[in-house]
Amino acid sequence: MRLTDYTDYTLRVLMYCASHPDRRVTIAEMARQYAVSKNHLMKIVNDLARQGVLETTRGRGGGLRLLKEPADINVGDVVRRTETDFRLVECFDAGTNQCTLTPTCRLKSLLGSALQAYLDQLDGATLADIT
Repeated sequence: MRLTDYTDYTLRVLMYCASHPDRRVTIAEMARQYAVSKNHLMKIVNDLARQGVLETTRGRGGGLRLLKEPADINVGDVVRRTETDFRLVECFDAGTNQCTLTPTCRLKSLLGSALQAYLDQLDGATLADIT
């Protein structure tokens, strides 16, 4: 399983904010820290603000801060909200599955169990655990 860059940077934004609880952080400083474009981070920050996870303040002295305690932000929830596709193989999507092995294949069950174990691990962690 591979996370998208969007999810990776979403987690990094949250971790950066959690590691600086005493002040507002800026998109510009995170862009420098992670060597990623400010525009990319702005999309992520806007999404997190809409979800009620980040507070954003514009202007001089503005920046970002977490609206929730790091211990109250579940990593599994963040990943589920940012990832668009957990379809590991074709047969995970009944609407487009064309695989002729589906009636007798055991791979889907194995991969489904692995995906669930992956998500269970993420569900067991909070932002506080990874910061």
